[in-house]
Amino acid sequence: MVGVVNILHMSSGFGETSYANNSFLQETVMQKVMPVLKHTIKGFANHDVVFSQCFKVADLGCSSSKNTLSVATNIIDIVIEVYKENYRKPPQFQIYLNDLFGYWTDFYAKLEKEGKSLGRCFLSAVPGSFYGRLFPDQSLHLIHSSYSLHWLSQVPEGLESNALNIYMAKTSPLNVLQAYGKQYYTDFTKFLHMRSKEIVRGGCMILTFLDRSMSDPTSDDCCALWELLAQSLLDMLKEGLVQESDINSFNVPTYTPCEDEVRNVIESEGSFSLDSLKIFKVNWDPHDTDYTSKNDNEPNHNHGENTAKLVRAVTEPLLTSHFGSSIIDRVFTKYAKHVAEHLAKKKTRHINIVISLTKK
Repeated sequence: MVGVVNILHMSSGFGETSYANNSFLQETVMQKVMPVLKHTIKGFANHDVVFSQCFKVADLGCSSSKNTLSVATNIIDIVIEVYKENYRKPPQFQIYLNDLFGYWTDFYAKLEKEGKSLGRCFLSAVPGSFYGRLFPDQSLHLIHSSYSLHWLSQVPEGLESNALNIYMAKTSPLNVLQAYGKQYYTDFTKFLHMRSKEIVRGGCMILTFLDRSMSDPTSDDCCALWELLAQSLLDMLKEGLVQESDINSFNVPTYTPCEDEVRNVIESEGSFSLDSLKIFKVNWDPHDTDYTSKNDNEPNHNHGENTAKLVRAVTEPLLTSHFGSSIIDRVFTKYAKHVAEHLAKKKTRHINIVISLTKK
């Protein structure tokens, strides 16, 4: 299990376990990033980068949910506001949606309802990995990506020694940690290099992805979710429902860097200046509004179930391709219980990083 291009995607459709119905975490993160988005667009408008007849935006790794088109709508609103503030006629918009399944009809209906001319906005779906080229040279003004760049282009090589783990864990050998770090460095460097070809000079990128709070790559804020999923699979192993060899050969293609790693890759690749970097936290269960209450160490099963639904929505295709579909319901029932027990003892949270970059 190395190549992940054909299996690394969110759970499709509109069912109870679909990404469309379990993406409130991503929505919460996007709302927190809105001030950065607005500040960035207004900032580079001062350098006349925005003022063209057609403003071209790419949303990379957008998946398919209401979040996809809310980002596009927000960007359009901000750009129109910038143009009006500068006494200019609003431009046409070309919105490129990478990894899109649907939703165009709803988007156009929303624009029409709000009085925006349909002739001013054009949507295109752009299939393909953002670790390769997607657009012509210097064709984009703004690139946005939310909750995609912590996914790697492939499972790192050389993880055979990571027995009974599905990700980096405190019991993982050093070479496993190094392999993940190396793959992240390669992928993020390539991402920046590809985008530097596609974006105009002075154009911007706003990237949001999972981060970790310390240099230790096995810290709870980046690994605990996966260790609990591994424990759920080990429960299935004890019941004879999965094979040990299948667990040993499964590793999740993701990596959550620390801040220093992010800065180092940007500096060494050299195409972009780092304008801002912000860190913020979001609960594992984004519906949890009483985060500080531990309820006397009694597991809150709602938190476990809500978190399990979110994780299932982004990992089910990956798990199904390796273990088959028959175990999925049972795995996530166990997972919800493990998560609830963990949160009762330790309120671990997602660490998020949002960076604003300008093409040199």
